[in-house]
Amino acid sequence: MSALSFRGLISCLHRHLLSPSLSSAAAAPTPFPFHFLTRKFLSSDALLDGSQILLQPTRIIQAIPSVMTPNSKRTGLIAVKCGMTALWDKWGARLPITILWVDDNIVSQVKTLEKEGIFSLQIGCGHKKAKHLTKPEVGHFRSQGVPLKRKLKEFPVTEDALLPVGTSIGVRHFVPGQYVDVTGISRGKGFQGGMKRWGFKGMPQSHGTSLTHRSIGSTGQRDAPGKVFKGKKMPGRMGGKQRTVKNVWVYKIDPARNLMWLKGQVPGATGNFVFIKDAVYNKPDVSMLPFPTYFATEDEDTDDLEPLVADLGEVDPFMVAD
Repeated sequence: MSALSFRGLISCLHRHLLSPSLSSAAAAPTPFPFHFLTRKFLSSDALLDGSQILLQPTRIIQAIPSVMTPNSKRTGLIAVKCGMTALWDKWGARLPITILWVDDNIVSQVKTLEKEGIFSLQIGCGHKKAKHLTKPEVGHFRSQGVPLKRKLKEFPVTEDALLPVGTSIGVRHFVPGQYVDVTGISRGKGFQGGMKRWGFKGMPQSHGTSLTHRSIGSTGQRDAPGKVFKGKKMPGRMGGKQRTVKNVWVYKIDPARNLMWLKGQVPGATGNFVFIKDAVYNKPDVSMLPFPTYFATEDEDTDDLEPLVADLGEVDPFMVAD
């Protein structure tokens, strides 16, 4: 009601100033412009003093190397799972290996505390045509001035780990020998029974069991409580969910082809996207990591770079076991 009454007062004042006077036209004073009378009442100067207006300085983000602290948090990367294989290290130990391809990762958006309320970097991976994207997606890429990307992922970072839009991030963002956490969508296996989904023992395999060898058995009690508790392990859809494998060891990287060799398995099928970041529990040494990312020198030729392998030490583990 107060807003409506204030609006009505302004309209009445406007009509009164613009209406003709009862006296002669010669004696009638020239009315003041409406905006001149209402400027002092409706402007921001009536609410704030000039000293109360705080101008936020423009944040300048530069792509330069800096020193990483124990509290710093770097961005992650998006990679494509190429499959699994096996390698033998210099001591003759067989290693199960997952190969990941870091496909042209760039910074597509920077979020700051002043504008979005958080420090994070949006990373884009791969390439995609405009006809395969929606109009809002195409508008987002064009407003940021970056190429069209196939996959986007936002990684929270600390303030000292921000990178400008358009910065390219390669596989040398990680160092052989460090541990990473890999997140992906596990392979969907459809509707499965209790033995495959949860590892149940099943029913007895002896005489007397008919057609229920793989049954899960009883799922509850009698009248009390007279129901099946929520969360009971039963047959259902298996796989197809986001999972994170922690503390995966980086065995080797190939800067020329942007490939990573990780020891062990990671979620997802061949061709799926996975998200890689520094391990949370088994934290790497901050002195060995490039911060905020690896910046190649001007005279560096990435095509001639040799693969980098993790240091396995000088002691043969098989001789120590003997």
